[in-house]
Amino acid sequence: MKITAIRFAKLKVPLVTPFKTALREVSFIEDLVVIIETDKGEIGYGAAASTPVITGDTHQSILSLIKQFIAPKLLGMEIENLNQICQLIQSSVVANYSAKAALELAVYDLWGKLYQAPLYKLLGGGSKTLRTDITISVDNIDKMLSDCALAVSQGFDILKVKIGNDLQQDIERVKAIYQGFGQQTKIRLDVNQGWDAKQTVFALQKLESHNVELELVEQPVKSDDFKGLKYITERVNTPIMADESAFSPKQVIQLLEQNAVDIINIKVMKTGGLSRAIEIANITAQYQAQCMIGCMLEGSIAVAGAAHLASAKAQQISKIDLDGPALGQYDPVQGGVEFNGPAITLSDGPGLGIKSIDTLQPINDGVWPL
Repeated sequence: MKITAIRFAKLKVPLVTPFKTALREVSFIEDLVVIIETDKGEIGYGAAASTPVITGDTHQSILSLIKQFIAPKLLGMEIENLNQICQLIQSSVVANYSAKAALELAVYDLWGKLYQAPLYKLLGGGSKTLRTDITISVDNIDKMLSDCALAVSQGFDILKVKIGNDLQQDIERVKAIYQGFGQQTKIRLDVNQGWDAKQTVFALQKLESHNVELELVEQPVKSDDFKGLKYITERVNTPIMADESAFSPKQVIQLLEQNAVDIINIKVMKTGGLSRAIEIANITAQYQAQCMIGCMLEGSIAVAGAAHLASAKAQQISKIDLDGPALGQYDPVQGGVEFNGPAITLSDGPGLGIKSIDTLQPINDGVWPL
């Protein structure tokens, strides 16, 4: 099965409620979809979100980079040579992780179709059902409490609470949410780099003194502040997780060697695809560290790849944060992963299991070769 062409399209889904963090506010899930065609008539789907404040990638940069630097090298390659293709994708350019991720997802989808098996089985096998948390956007306390109540009514028992834009208000938000929902849910905090190390220690010690028990706190400080993460981890009881600090296998090794964090958050858009995500999961296993699989604000094409990985690597990946598609008003992807409240069910179709995609908007100049 040889690669013959690569096409591009856009997918846009309105959110149920605006997605607000310490870094940005968004009202839509917007994905650039990569479609790889083969000489056997099979197609593979990949996708990438535009997250310039996190990865530095935009849809235009992803599209231009693939067409100019990577696509010319992929034409004619055999899908069965999966490792060779992934190595080529990773070595073609520096960084540009979202572009690499979108391509790798489509290639892995085709690899599953080549062998007529769902991806999670080819990666080692596992359960076809997972359970995710749901994100509560940063807002005023009453709105956040209302969003928590709605999430609980929908069956979610893990809340990922976004904070980080006002330290004192953040503390009050968390206390109120824990008082209202801490007995029936696990609560994860995501600060999105909004505090510094001393602020984090102050806030968490304050919360701990009020008997607020958090499952974890995600990326409280700037992405390059490894010393700050270690400073925090040594002074609080609450587990600390690295997200924006943990893009590459090298960074993960550095964090774990320094005992700077307790947990690593793997995201396919950060690692540059499934091949590096698998590598990071294996590294954390060697260090006996916990992992979470997360996602950007992205649709179910990319999330399907992450979910298949989470199933196959369940011994390393014990926490699931794949709620992106559940935040949309609808899911235009047929097949793939199915969302029912917190439950994620993987398709047994080959590859990612995607059958069709509604409302897909082709990009006029988005075909390679022209």
